[in-house]
Amino acid sequence: MSARTLPVAGEKTIRRFVGTLARRHKRDLAVVLLQYGLAAASGLVGPRLLGDMVQSVRDGTTVGHVTVLACALLGFTLIQVFLIRVAFRSAGRLAATVLAEIREKFVDDALALPLADVERSDDGDLVTRASRDVDMLRRTMQLAVPQVTEAVVWIVLSVGAILLVSWQLAFALLVIAPPLVLVNRWYLSRSYGAYLREAEASARITEGLSATVAGASTVEAFGLEADRMRRTGQDTRSWYGAVGRTLRLRTVLYPVEEFLFVAPLTLALLLGGYAYGQGWVDLGQVTAATLYILQAMVPLEVLLDWVPTLQQGKVSLARLLGVADTTTKPAPTSQDRTISSADLSTSAVQFGYEDGPDVLHGIDLTVRPGERLAIVGQTGSGKSTLARLLSGIYHPRAGAVHISGVPLHEIPLHELRQHVMLVTQDQYIFGGSLRDNLEMSTSRAGRDVRPQPDDVALWTALETVGASGWVADLPEKLDTAVGTSGEPLTDAQAQQLALARLLLADPPVVILDEATSQLSPGSARSLERALATVLAGRTVIAIAHRLHTAYDADRIAVMEHGRLVEVGSHQDLLDQGGAYARLWSSWL
Repeated sequence: MSARTLPVAGEKTIRRFVGTLARRHKRDLAVVLLQYGLAAASGLVGPRLLGDMVQSVRDGTTVGHVTVLACALLGFTLIQVFLIRVAFRSAGRLAATVLAEIREKFVDDALALPLADVERSDDGDLVTRASRDVDMLRRTMQLAVPQVTEAVVWIVLSVGAILLVSWQLAFALLVIAPPLVLVNRWYLSRSYGAYLREAEASARITEGLSATVAGASTVEAFGLEADRMRRTGQDTRSWYGAVGRTLRLRTVLYPVEEFLFVAPLTLALLLGGYAYGQGWVDLGQVTAATLYILQAMVPLEVLLDWVPTLQQGKVSLARLLGVADTTTKPAPTSQDRTISSADLSTSAVQFGYEDGPDVLHGIDLTVRPGERLAIVGQTGSGKSTLARLLSGIYHPRAGAVHISGVPLHEIPLHELRQHVMLVTQDQYIFGGSLRDNLEMSTSRAGRDVRPQPDDVALWTALETVGASGWVADLPEKLDTAVGTSGEPLTDAQAQQLALARLLLADPPVVILDEATSQLSPGSARSLERALATVLAGRTVIAIAHRLHTAYDADRIAVMEHGRLVEVGSHQDLLDQGGAYARLWSSWL
């Protein structure tokens, strides 16, 4: 089964985003670099003092002079330790701030995803981005970035210090630069794609396991255990192969780097002995340069050890930023366009899923403001697909859907939901209090669209949908925790809460797609009558799977094989003796 994944951001997007972050936090970044620079400079004083001490002892000196040098060495060491601690804390705070901004952007981008894109994507892809990739980026930002920053500053200043002491001895360190650059370029050019495939393979495992767990009853009922095990085995083998690829790359990188770490010190000793013998440098310079090289190798090793983590962090960042790079993006609405009424219309609409054939053909329909329209038809006739087009979840291949003359695809999603709301049989209860789950209907996309409802409004909405009785029996009434780790709710109760949210949101256009399917026929009929009273004056489009819903509607639209074949009132359609009359007769 091929994975359907969301996009991954490209190199330009990543560089532009990182550049934006750097400019936004340039002051904090400058402070961190300055602190690391001062810490490294303090550490570089030590080798020079030790070199002077060795030279002084060779030339003959007093105990007092050696004592002064030793005290100075101890002082600079303490200053270095203090500055490193301060710099690391500053870098950690900056990394945590940037990580929080990335997380907030990811959540905003995920919530702004067109629902059609979410439905087309594997669940495991978005889940692994929200969990595995966020955690990998956290590790990169909070651990790798501060240590890499410190290492880079230290290496740059160490090379400068060696050049000041003796350019001849600096050759021992600079000679390993070309092979280090080459081996890391070889690794980076191959590892990015390898880590990306590893992340995608992990997403497939998550998607397969979550589907198996969620559909456990179906798996058991149809004896699909062996099939699911095979799927899990295939996904695991694919992941194992991807991990093996990244491991093979590291088995080349690490041995080469370990060899190159040893080479500079050996060369420094050989070159130092030769230069000292030729009289080019004194013993103090040899000592200082050797210590600088030894000191530079530690941060260089730290830097190179974190290269794989940085590459994994880059992959995770690309996957998180890629959520915003969807294939269907609504165009910004013109500022001079306003939605003044609640009329929906379609003109010559055609629609198909992805690259498949059209499932809706030439739909022309106008829903008048305040009208109650029922859409009926046999299973697979295109009723629910039309509902999603009317709500702006899907966009037509041809034709257009308008509200007040404005194409739905030109209206930002958060604004569209203030005018058109779709309620289906699939409802989610968020972790938190029951009150929180009701009040969220008045705020969308971080925008408070109306004042928070008081308890009277909440209880009125619950009573209208028939939920006030069981809510009153909860331990803490409206403040009872529900959802994850809270009071368990039945599917029918969750659907009642969804309808209560609808009443509190009070949109001008309401689309109901099997919104009462989880209720018993008697309860559904009673609830629909109550909703009809409350929703009076609003445009209501109901996907009618029970034909008594159509009976109460002002007009009925009949779908057959993706086409709109009849539109009229209940009695008019019965008198015509066409498709609706046959459905009504069969239902009775």
